[in-house]
Amino acid sequence: MNTSPIESWDGAEAYFTFADKPAIMMLFLLIAVVITFGTIIIAAVHEKHAYNNH
Repeated sequence: MNTSPIESWDGAEAYFTFADKPAIMMLFLLIAVVITFGTIIIAAVHEKHAYNNH
């Protein structure tokens, strides 16, 4: 099932540097997940500390 209206990629003007390297894409995903959960955990610790000092 090919639903793409694009018939040829000749002349494409976008370049995805790591699109053919799944290990690097997974590394970027892992870094993003760690940053996201780290931010949530640090915020929760800060809120708990701020609430206890109130």
